[in-house]
Amino acid sequence: MSSTVATLLVAFVAVIHVVIAVVEMLFWTREPVHQRLNFTAVEARKVAPIVANAGLYNSFLAAGLIWALVSHTPGSNVTIFFLLCVIVAGLFGAATLKPTTLVLQTIPGVAALVAALMVR
Repeated sequence: MSSTVATLLVAFVAVIHVVIAVVEMLFWTREPVHQRLNFTAVEARKVAPIVANAGLYNSFLAAGLIWALVSHTPGSNVTIFFLLCVIVAGLFGAATLKPTTLVLQTIPGVAALVAALMVR
């Protein structure tokens, strides 16, 4: 696998986490967002600080992956660490929120991890 493919996959995972962070931190209380997890508007407002906190954590994952992209090679320990964090977060999200988290977060993370390990 080429370094370019690994870089693109890591970048894709970083973008996913930027989007997740923005949605969780800025758009959670909008109906189309919180209804996807079966929250009412009242419930969404109550848990909004917790969801924003999760968004902040997702922004840290994105920041770590972006840092890995600009400062390290695709197979670096930094890249591997942050991809493993993404995978664990995706597995936990799938177990506690929605199974679709596997598709959105875990599978892209695994694909990027495999690519990163192949260029080591």
